[in-house]
Amino acid sequence: MKDLARFSGGRAETRPKARAQAAPKHKADRNVAVEQEVQPSPAPPPLAVQLLTIAEDDAGQRIDNFLLRICKGVPKSHIYRVLRSGEVRVNKGRIDQTYRLVEGDVIRVPPIRIAEKQAQAVAPGAEFKILLEDNHLLVIDKPAGVAVHGGSGVSYGVIEQLRAARPQAKFLELVHRLDRDTSGILLLAKKRSALTNLHEQMRDGDTDKRYLVLVHGDWQNERQHVKLPLHKYTAADGERRVRVQADGQASHTIFNLIRRYGDYALLEAELKTGRTHQIRVHLSSSGFAIAGDDKYGDFALNRTLQKADGQRVALKRMFLHAYQITFAHPETGKPVTLKAPLPPECEKFLKSLPKDIPAAMPAAEDD
Repeated sequence: MKDLARFSGGRAETRPKARAQAAPKHKADRNVAVEQEVQPSPAPPPLAVQLLTIAEDDAGQRIDNFLLRICKGVPKSHIYRVLRSGEVRVNKGRIDQTYRLVEGDVIRVPPIRIAEKQAQAVAPGAEFKILLEDNHLLVIDKPAGVAVHGGSGVSYGVIEQLRAARPQAKFLELVHRLDRDTSGILLLAKKRSALTNLHEQMRDGDTDKRYLVLVHGDWQNERQHVKLPLHKYTAADGERRVRVQADGQASHTIFNLIRRYGDYALLEAELKTGRTHQIRVHLSSSGFAIAGDDKYGDFALNRTLQKADGQRVALKRMFLHAYQITFAHPETGKPVTLKAPLPPECEKFLKSLPKDIPAAMPAAEDD
């Protein structure tokens, strides 16, 4: 534990010198002053309480994401721990990790200590297959096995690698997340206004996200609604998990049968809500394991799939792919639909399976 970041809520508060001066009268000047105040330093975070005032460019983001950005080198688990402890205050009041910052908010950040020998891994610059890029958005096709961000034992992810590859980028943030073992469409915002707009669309249910998923079992219905409340919890090994629980968050997935492949079925999963591990838990709780799912799937089946068997090739990943998304462009308001084809390893696996007659895709219905 000595090597991990330590937080302590000391009583004495040392305010940055810039705050002792008169506040700039003009909005542009005020933004510059605040930007200098919250700009992360390459040195370890200071061992004193900081009072940070939120500028226009930082408004709209969640408090946890803001702290992760300014507290470089601090493990993600420690950020959430200090948030739960109440040591972080906004306008002198307690908040939870989902609080969204408002311009003018004053944040109290407690002292943070990082052991000197705890070196932070430097993310190597990397680019990914680009599906769309303009001045507001970057949409990529994420490969399986790559985390979207660092944390929980992962030194770096897609966002850190893209930032390293694009040092000139003034702003680059994840719009949403994909599980590490899920491939497919991932949206990133290149402007704060785009990030806020897309978050509002997702919150209001104005986006359409669809996945391709292969399950093991005798799937019967051509179109099936699954509405099971989901609850996040921490397992005994410290890993974050999700389970169906009566008092959990309302969750809704629609599954469309595309084709049967012997003992398997290829489904299209249509998200009506966007909960953590929603597709995986909805399927496992319905008695259908996703091929290759090492968290909620059939572990014995996964071991079998790791090796080729006759004509069937090996599958060494989870068969879950974010293949389509529709949203309104945050600048123009025009509808945008993007698709990412199945990765080659998934295509090869499907082709090696016995094929049944493909199911007719059901017509869209009022949901």
